[in-house]
Amino acid sequence: MVEIMGRRERKKLQSKNTILAAAVSQFMAKGVRETSIADIMGTAELGIGTFYNYFESKEALLLCLLEQIVDEAKETSKDLMEKKRPAAETLSAVMLKTAEQLDANRFVLPLFLSVSDRTATPMKKMMPRPKMAPAFKAVFVELVKYGQARGEFRSEISAELVTEMFHSIFQAASFSALPYSFIDNVRLKIELLMDGLKPRHHVK
Repeated sequence: MVEIMGRRERKKLQSKNTILAAAVSQFMAKGVRETSIADIMGTAELGIGTFYNYFESKEALLLCLLEQIVDEAKETSKDLMEKKRPAAETLSAVMLKTAEQLDANRFVLPLFLSVSDRTATPMKKMMPRPKMAPAFKAVFVELVKYGQARGEFRSEISAELVTEMFHSIFQAASFSALPYSFIDNVRLKIELLMDGLKPRHHVK
């Protein structure tokens, strides 16, 4: 029985991954708005009804893709912290990893920014946040506290406030009209904010 259930679960996972891969292919080719569920399932060579076994809507599918980016950020963060890498290096690496993933999957970026706005503004009560909003901020808060505990980041500033600043980098880079690529824009802003995180040594 265990073996049969194992096969069934593997088949379900394979179908879900096939749908996700098909969606990425269609989003890249046509854009999210122009891509229908029928387009996705046609590319996946699965029936349209199968889509709803895994996702409620296209937005739910996009959130799943966004969750995968969160998982990669978490893995990068966990790996570097276990290796006891400097906090600034770790935070920068996670930020740039996230930026690279968002840049490679631009169709996810609008939803990422939408989730960011709805979780950070007073309007959030009027604008319901999407279900399963990816916990990017939780990853960053943990990293900032990691740096504060090691004495590498200023401890008099709340980790949540610092996280908001770093989180806003993605939005600023997305709408920037400056002659920098998205990745370079994010990288330069990270470097500037990192200087402000260094502990201040007062001279008596």
